Amino acid sequence: MASEIYFVFMNFDPEYERLRADRTKQGIFALDSYLSSKHDELLKVNLEQGTYKKRLSLVIVDGFAVEITHDQANVLRSTQGVRVVEKNQVFP
Repeated sequence: MASEIYFVFMNFDPEYERLRADRTKQGIFALDSYLSSKHDELLKVNLEQGTYKKRLSLVIVDGFAVEITHDQANVLRSTQGVRVVEKNQVFP
């Protein structure tokens, strides 16, 4: 089954909100680090290693882009802490 890019958005996370409020250089670094680790761990726990490729973590919202199959997207949709999983829409 072919992989496609999906966006995964997370439920409310008080730690994300706390870190996002800190606009210092250190705060921005801490937020980037926290989200990247959090998203990596979610993928590692729920999907088989080597079957997905995380493209990026988003800091404006608690979410990330990942290259996965339709079946893997369904797994993530039922994962605790995940709010929405949407396939990237390409418009002509």
